[in-house]
Amino acid sequence: MSRVRRVVIVGGGTAGWMTAAGLSKSLGPVLDITLVESDVIGTVGVGEAVIPLIKSFHALLELDEAEFMKAVNGTFKLGIEFENWGQLGDSYFHPFGPTGVEAWAAQFHHYWLKARRQGQETDALRRFSLEASMASAGKFTLASDPQPQFAYHFDASLYARLLRRLSEDNGVRRVEGKVVDVDAHPDSGHIQSVQMESGETIEGDLFIDCSGFRGLLIQQVLETPWEDWSHWLRNDRAVAVQTESVGAPAPYTRCTARPSGWQWKIPLQNRVGNGLVYCSQYLSDDDARKSLLDNLEGDPITEPRLIRFRTGRRANQWVKNCVAVGLSSGFLEPLESTSIHLIQNSVLRLVRMFPADGIDQTEVRQFNNETTTEIEQIRDFIILHYKVTQRGDSPYWIDCRDMEVPEHLAHKIALFESNARAVRENNEMFRERSWAAVMLGQGIEPTGYHPFVDNLSDPQLQGLMQQVKTNVARIVAASPSHQEFLRGYCAAGES
Repeated sequence: MSRVRRVVIVGGGTAGWMTAAGLSKSLGPVLDITLVESDVIGTVGVGEAVIPLIKSFHALLELDEAEFMKAVNGTFKLGIEFENWGQLGDSYFHPFGPTGVEAWAAQFHHYWLKARRQGQETDALRRFSLEASMASAGKFTLASDPQPQFAYHFDASLYARLLRRLSEDNGVRRVEGKVVDVDAHPDSGHIQSVQMESGETIEGDLFIDCSGFRGLLIQQVLETPWEDWSHWLRNDRAVAVQTESVGAPAPYTRCTARPSGWQWKIPLQNRVGNGLVYCSQYLSDDDARKSLLDNLEGDPITEPRLIRFRTGRRANQWVKNCVAVGLSSGFLEPLESTSIHLIQNSVLRLVRMFPADGIDQTEVRQFNNETTTEIEQIRDFIILHYKVTQRGDSPYWIDCRDMEVPEHLAHKIALFESNARAVRENNEMFRERSWAAVMLGQGIEPTGYHPFVDNLSDPQLQGLMQQVKTNVARIVAASPSHQEFLRGYCAAGES
């Protein structure tokens, strides 16, 4: 086996520059990293929101949070507000942090279910969540105890620019231009070089495909099959537009279900990102554009942009000496803001398994197994939102409600319906509290609750519920507004 020293990243954007930043920071002294991208090829960028785990990636990069937020016009995100997903007029909040207090045998929602069944409790579950209550009040702080769990909203193009600067500071070479040809070894099939439009030939030992849906290397050269998931996740298009801000930025993402899809609203410091994700079998592009424009809260500052996508994954993300990262490896709609997380974990996984002494098929298989498990677990969580809807007001939602789902997901739903048991398996990303938030929020009524809750007397249970609400309300009342916190912590300059 030959040593792997020369790494060629094909494609920029968020995927390319996250890969370059992660590899150069971790392994820069022993690698020669080249990234090729063309300024004339756009990026998809269907979302500008992430989940809290991105902070571990920023810790690896030694990226100061306030400086990052200033550079990307960032705001804080405490979770996601879902409107009209269970039934028309309903809403619930999926917070990043735990709700209430938990015992080792039973999550807090079991206590809440018993109290509600006894008539003790009439408040929605979100009242017991620090993140949900802060979001509703438009508050944010880093000074409370406990501190809220949070992620970010940011401008993805500015984020890629920031990562490019960090990468180039760590020795990454950027080559501008289009790849016009790829040379593969006639016997092994391993990629040997890419030919640029300028005539330059760039050789490498390991190639990272960050070329988006085109899959320039993983698909067009290595012909890796695509596993389609559109029978579960029907949406295949999005139309996106940026608008002027009409008020202070909210510290959460809003996802509003529409008759044939859902609309996102993501507030930045200087503008708001909006989009409608939909299925072209139920809604035309023109009608989707009209629906989005009719439901905006500020004046558009860009033209609506149509984005076509396929939901699914590559059969393998690492094939021969090529690793697909980002859209070239798979795609899940941005309902739970997981796209950048999947990029991040692919990069970190590659760093952990980097084939310095040569590509070993045992490690390649492990990489593919871990990547597949992760995206399938997230896929099932996203399918959950569509399956457990109570809506019957449009063909789209009726078909989503009535569809067959993966067997493992069907088991999870049945388990929760019986005794409110939410389970987390194999260290999957979404914890029990996330599964419970969606299933309770969208109208599932479990037949029972965990008997561990019965260890509390009725007065003790009532006292617990009141104590949690009181503590949450106290912290929220003492916290500054989100806008006020941003001004003092990370106000961006004029853009």
